[in-house]
Amino acid sequence: MRKISDDAQRVEGQAMFKILAHANELEARGRKILHFEIGEPDFATPDFITAAGIKALDDGETKYVNSLGILDLRQAIQAYIDVNYGYHPDIGQILVCPGANPVIYFVLKTVANPGDEIIVQDPGFPTYYSAIKYAGLKAVTVPLQEENEFRMNPQEIRNKITKKTRLIIVNSPQNPTGAVMKQNEIKEIFNIAREYDLYLLSDEIYGKMTYDQSHHSATIYDQCKEHTIMLNGFSKSYAMTGWRLGYALGPVPVIEKMGLILQTILSCVPPFVQRAGIAALTGDQEIVSKMMEEFRKRRDLMLSGLNNLPGVKCIKPEGAFYLFPNIKGTGMTSEEFGRFMLTHAGVAVCPGNFFGPGGEGFARFSYASPLIEIEEALEKMSAALRGKV
Repeated sequence: MRKISDDAQRVEGQAMFKILAHANELEARGRKILHFEIGEPDFATPDFITAAGIKALDDGETKYVNSLGILDLRQAIQAYIDVNYGYHPDIGQILVCPGANPVIYFVLKTVANPGDEIIVQDPGFPTYYSAIKYAGLKAVTVPLQEENEFRMNPQEIRNKITKKTRLIIVNSPQNPTGAVMKQNEIKEIFNIAREYDLYLLSDEIYGKMTYDQSHHSATIYDQCKEHTIMLNGFSKSYAMTGWRLGYALGPVPVIEKMGLILQTILSCVPPFVQRAGIAALTGDQEIVSKMMEEFRKRRDLMLSGLNNLPGVKCIKPEGAFYLFPNIKGTGMTSEEFGRFMLTHAGVAVCPGNFFGPGGEGFARFSYASPLIEIEEALEKMSAALRGKV
């Protein structure tokens, strides 16, 4: 039988989509499933954003465009960064991507060679691990501790640096825990990157999604000109997951090479999608505030409910739309807990170990569901754990 490549053998993808597929199969058989496994806002894309995309289609914007992104969107990103971050990146520092996920792979292939080491949090976004492995790199993990509210410890990062280290990945607000890094921690991590002459990828896809703490970016310290690379996008903040639109900011030589990788693999991002992105950045930002008000209500309801479940305890997250409860008191492993909830409560959740070994004993709940569904899920999980099913 013909073999596939070693690279292909290393691809792992995102295991939560397997849970979604299984849950969908159960639904097809007539079972009601409450979904908390996928990190996708349940809100519709705002009308004015959709209208901009439709207008661009009507105007015939369906051809190839600059692989780096259309100038209008790059200028909108430039202005957005100026207002919200306090610095004005050059146009050559901006790359428009088909979603934020590809940025991870593009960065890895641009700044590191096979065998090099990448410092990454554990638990963390599964694409980090999959992309690192696929690129022939080594993931060096920094465990996130519950007692530290799952924030990355700068000293732990320093302790992990070797001669092979090329990149530090920081995600705040964080997936899967919802943790938000403090300003002094972010600054210290930047100082470490500068001291050891490393790149620092700041994943800020949830940067607009915080509650009682402010979001801080390492990119303000060098304005993405030397060490920092920003990953950002539209999927979460503007409920645009299906539009597949993101962007990166970084040093010009890095962005140029990332742009060539994008050009080689994907040619360019469709221009009508980019027009929708312009509308998102330049339109009424109250839509984000209203969405976060609703997410706050959902977080507080689910947080209270989870802490009332037997064997479950959960700290309050300060960002994104995830809860990461400790389920060790149930006596189940993370995967056993996930199977139990799907089977006995009809609730689909992500086992914590899907996000790395440090997630064992935890589960991730994406509270991107209406309050009424959260209430129903809590009742069903309580009944299941109390042996009343």
